Amino acid sequence: MEEAKAVAKYIRIAPRKLRIVINLIRGKSVNEAFAILKYTPKVGSEVIEKVLRSAVANAEHNFDMNVDNLVVSSAFVDQGPTMKRIHPRSRGQAFKILKRSSHVTVAVSEK
Repeated sequence: MEEAKAVAKYIRIAPRKLRIVINLIRGKSVNEAFAILKYTPKVGSEVIEKVLRSAVANAEHNFDMNVDNLVVSSAFVDQGPTMKRIHPRSRGQAFKILKRSSHVTVAVSEK
């Protein structure tokens, strides 16, 4: 079974925040997934919608799939590199700030 996928790398949102949104669309039809993402008030929904649009375009252009029959077959978020920053504190201490990034992968296939 063929599937078209799209990947967005080095997204500056923590993977934990993106996984909340990506779990909502896994296994849904593409039209339903777009509707869910449109009305989800999370910052990651915009990024995931962009990746999903890219996956649908890849399916339509590269594999000649019908857009109405597409389903989100797999969607996952991997952790990207973490930027380490230092926040100075009192008495000469330094606390680490970890700015995490993500790699988002969405794959679609026909029913």
